[in-house]
Amino acid sequence: MSTPESFSLAEPVVVGVDGSASGLAAVDLAAREAILRRRPLCLVHAFIWPYLHVPLDPSPSGPPEGGLRHQAERILAEAHTRAHATAPDLVVRSELVTGDAAAVMIGASRTADLVVVGDRGLGGFTGLLLGSVAVQLAAHAICPVIVVRGTADPAAPVLLGVDGSPANDRAIGFAFEEASRRGVPLIALHAWTHSAATGPGTRAQPGRDDAEVEAARVLAEALTGWHDEYPDVVAHRDLVHAGARNALIEATHRAQLVVVGTRGRGGFTGLLLGSVSQAVLHHAACPVAVVPGPRTAA
Repeated sequence: MSTPESFSLAEPVVVGVDGSASGLAAVDLAAREAILRRRPLCLVHAFIWPYLHVPLDPSPSGPPEGGLRHQAERILAEAHTRAHATAPDLVVRSELVTGDAAAVMIGASRTADLVVVGDRGLGGFTGLLLGSVAVQLAAHAICPVIVVRGTADPAAPVLLGVDGSPANDRAIGFAFEEASRRGVPLIALHAWTHSAATGPGTRAQPGRDDAEVEAARVLAEALTGWHDEYPDVVAHRDLVHAGARNALIEATHRAQLVVVGTRGRGGFTGLLLGSVSQAVLHHAACPVAVVPGPRTAA
């Protein structure tokens, strides 16, 4: 049995597995990410039962392959088989880690290059759009997190939410890198709501009023320098006169991955996950990457 501090792989792609369909979809995506990043894959199953002081081994009157420990090992074995089916040459390691799932995955994020989880796992309540583990991980992880949602057309572009805040810079770099790895265009979307000159949801026309000019400036400045670093990425700017939540969620129907930061412009101090990022996590039609900004001292 391992603890979160026992991860020995150098910055692997880590994926949380729990035996659910959502968890297996996360394994598929994580395996592809590991190949793209040339990283090993670490499968992690959080094993809470030792903390609850319940029997872990098979019952004396039951089959020898029974028991909670064997069940956890089967979940990892199934995920291991799934990962190799997706990427046969991938280096894969499995970890059965004692602890609560959210705490285990947050701990793993300290030494991971990327953490991947499904949007909902086993035991999710009907009606909930996103599991609590995914929400907590997106808010507290040290490294970028991808939450698997919807479907992902490999030919579709990567979508980036631009808010103009300094904390957004790391998300921009992540989005350019993902687009470069996948060989697809990048759509950088900035939404604005400061003018009544156009109808909601319409595309901005250059020079129509001061609010649009300012929005265009914010978007252009956010992308400055990234074109030189990733000359292979065709980046398109998209100014939308609409609320940021609705604009991003609607655009996810035409993307293979949407990238957002943890907090944007106007976020309240102390909130680790902004309202726009939370809305995208709950409603996106494609996988969501949440990229933490620089950590500040408490």
